[in-house]
Amino acid sequence: MVDTAVHAYLRSAAGEGARRAGPFTVRFDEHDDAVPFNYAIPDDDVAPTAAEVGALIELFHEHARVPRLEYVPQAAPKVEAAVLAAGFEPEGRYPLLVCTPGTVVDAPVDPTIQVAQVTADDDLWQAARVMNAAFDAPDATEHDVARMRRILGRGGLVAIATDTTTGTVVGAGQIGGPHEGVAEVAGIAVATSHRRRGIAGAVTALLTRAGAPTAFLTPADDAAGRVYARVGYRKVGEMLHISLR
Repeated sequence: MVDTAVHAYLRSAAGEGARRAGPFTVRFDEHDDAVPFNYAIPDDDVAPTAAEVGALIELFHEHARVPRLEYVPQAAPKVEAAVLAAGFEPEGRYPLLVCTPGTVVDAPVDPTIQVAQVTADDDLWQAARVMNAAFDAPDATEHDVARMRRILGRGGLVAIATDTTTGTVVGAGQIGGPHEGVAEVAGIAVATSHRRRGIAGAVTALLTRAGAPTAFLTPADDAAGRVYARVGYRKVGEMLHISLR
């Protein structure tokens, strides 16, 4: 099932530094306390006890991070009640969309835009700068680039979109290395000056076609969801982000 496959991917993507707290796998980024890089994934079909949720909270506090989860409620339907009882509050429920290389559609893109996979450090820096600017994150650092190098090292891909009239990188995105045929498309970003030119769709389509047998993503809003739908993504469930503030 897609929901459990997504969970398996997220646990794998947590990497060698992942921690365990009861029935939770916890991903920490020791260099970045931003919430998208620090979260827990529950085991499938688990019913956490109050003590297990308490241990999870304590582990996050030990790392000076906000206790939070990102997971598919369909795969662990008893988790939400357990963490709500501990004071967690939903940040958002986002559509879980999937696509395959065989069903991806090439959406129209401005002819002045060139989209390509990249591996060179200079290109990774450009990708990091576009992503951080688009998501209102601090200026890109070596750690942001190192994070993309790790994605490449695990079999993932990074792509950029370049305005051929100026040579400026105006879009970027990435897909993680596949785990059991599944990988996440993330970080799809477009410079404010170049939005509504088909760039997000073009980057997503390239990554989807060249990446895993099954790609998934979670759009932040309906507008982003429509972009991904145009390149072949379809809804199969939802992703819950929930935290203790």
